[in-house]
Amino acid sequence: MSKGFVGLTLHAHLPFVRHPEYPRFLEEDWLFEAISETYLPLLRVFNKLRREGVPYQVTISLSPTLCSMLADSLLQQRYIDHVNLMIDLGDKELERTKEFPKINELAHMYRELYIQNLSDFTGVYRGNILQGFRSLEDSGHLTLITTSATHAFLPLYKETPIAVKAQIELAMMSHVAHFRRKPKGFWLPECGYYPGLEKYLAHNNIEYFYGATHSVSLSEDKTRRGIYAPVSCKNGVNLFARDYGIGQLVWSEDHGYPVDGSYRDFYRDIGYDLDLEYVRPHIHEPDVRSFTGYKYWAVTDTDSPEKRVYDQKAALERVSEHAENFIYSIKKKGAKIGKIIDREPYFTIPFDAELFGHWWFEGVQWLEQVLRGLAEDTELETMSPEKYLHRYPKNEVIQPALSSWGNRGYSSVWVDGSNDWIYRHVHRSINRMIELADRFPDQTSLKERFLQHAAREVLMAMASDWPFIISNGTSVGYAERRMKEHIHNFNLVYENMCRNSVNTEWLTRTEKKTNIFPDIDYRIFGGGIE
Repeated sequence: MSKGFVGLTLHAHLPFVRHPEYPRFLEEDWLFEAISETYLPLLRVFNKLRREGVPYQVTISLSPTLCSMLADSLLQQRYIDHVNLMIDLGDKELERTKEFPKINELAHMYRELYIQNLSDFTGVYRGNILQGFRSLEDSGHLTLITTSATHAFLPLYKETPIAVKAQIELAMMSHVAHFRRKPKGFWLPECGYYPGLEKYLAHNNIEYFYGATHSVSLSEDKTRRGIYAPVSCKNGVNLFARDYGIGQLVWSEDHGYPVDGSYRDFYRDIGYDLDLEYVRPHIHEPDVRSFTGYKYWAVTDTDSPEKRVYDQKAALERVSEHAENFIYSIKKKGAKIGKIIDREPYFTIPFDAELFGHWWFEGVQWLEQVLRGLAEDTELETMSPEKYLHRYPKNEVIQPALSSWGNRGYSSVWVDGSNDWIYRHVHRSINRMIELADRFPDQTSLKERFLQHAAREVLMAMASDWPFIISNGTSVGYAERRMKEHIHNFNLVYENMCRNSVNTEWLTRTEKKTNIFPDIDYRIFGGGIE
C-alpha cells in the first residue's frame, strides 16, 4: 500500500500580449519562448510516458489569458514565423561554429529542437496546443484547472467583491470554452488568499484550491495533519497547502537544483553576445536585442569569472541524481509524517510551469525522471487532488489565514512603493464599471459591445502581471504603458456612455487588438453580491 501521495502541480500563465498593429512585437516573444521551451517539450514528455504505459497524474492550471493567446490564429501564425527565423539562425550558427565542435553540437541540438517544435505545432496540433492538454486530461493523466480571468491578485480586491466574483466566473466560462468541462480546482493567483474568498469559489462549484504553507500553519484553528492533508473551509471548499520545504529543493535561488554548475545558463544567449550585424535579422527593430534560444554556456561556479561550455551529457547525469534526491526527500519526510498523522500524507508540490524548460533548461527531463521514479516506487504515488478528496472526503475544518506564496508571504510584491499608484485608478474603474452595469442593464447592439469592452479593459487592468513586472524592475516601461492604456480605454467608454454616445471606429479597432473573452457579459459587474 502506498505510504504517501504526491500532488505535482504546474501553473501555466502568461499576461495577455497581442499587438496586431505591429508586424512583430518584442513582448510577444514571451509566449513564443514558452511554447518552444516549456509547453511543447512538456507535451512530448507527457505523451511519451502515456505511450509507454507509465502511470502518472499531474495537475496543470492553464490561465484564461494564456489559453486565449494559444487559441489565437494571429499569434499561432506569428509563432510559426518566429520558429522559422530561429531555424534560419540555426543554419547560420552551424556554419559559424563549425570549427568549435562542442558549440557546433549544441547549435545542431537547438536547431533540431526548433524543427521538432515546428513539426509538432503545425502537424500534431494544427496550431492549437490546447488540444494536446485536453487529450491528456481525457486519458486521465492530467487534471486541468483554471485561475482568475486575468490572473488578478485577489486579496487586493477584497473591498470590491463584485470584481472578485467577475474574475472567478469569467475564468470558469473561459475554461469550459477551451476544454469542454468545468474545472473542480482553482489556482489562486500567487496563492493569494484572504478569509471569505472561498465564498466565491463555492458559488462556482469549486471543490478545492491551492494556498501557501502559512495559510494553514498561521491559522488560529490548529490541525492534526498540518499541510500533509487538505483542510476544509467552513463552507466545504478544500484547501491544499504547499509543501514549502520540498518545493525549495527546486525553487531555492541559492541551493535549488537549477543553480547547479552543470546546468545550462539561461542568460547567456547569442542574441546578446554576438555582433549586432550578425543577429539583426533575428531580433527586433530597431536593433532591440532579444533571446534566441541559442545558449552555449553552463551556469558554472558563481565564484568563477569564466563560463564553461555547456555539457549536455554531464547535465543529464545531474538530472538523474536530482530526480532521485527529490524522491528520496519526499520518502524520508513521508516516513516521519506517516507515523504522526492518521492517514496517508499528501504532498502538495506546485511550481510555475515555465520554470521547466524555459528558466531551467533541463527541468522537463528532470520532471520526466521524477514521474518515472514515482511510477516505479512502492511507497509513493502521484495523485490528483480530486482523487485524494475522493479517497478522504472528510477533512479538518479551519479558517485559513491571509497569505500568498510571494516574497515575504503576503502582498508586498504586488503593492509597494514602485507600483502602488496603480490601485487608486483600478479601484475607481471597478466602481465605475459597477455603476455602468447598474445604470445600463439592458443595452443591446453597439452600446452592449461598448460596455462589454469596458468590462474587458477593467479586468485587464486588474492583472497581477503589471505590478509584478514594475516591482521587479523588468520591462517596466511596457507594464506601465499597458496599465495606462487599459485605464484610458475604460475611461473613454465611461465618458462616452455618460454622454450617450459610442465611438464606433475606436471600438472596432480596440476590439480587434484586445480580443480576449469574446463572450464576456458586462452584467457580471452588476446586480450586487448574494
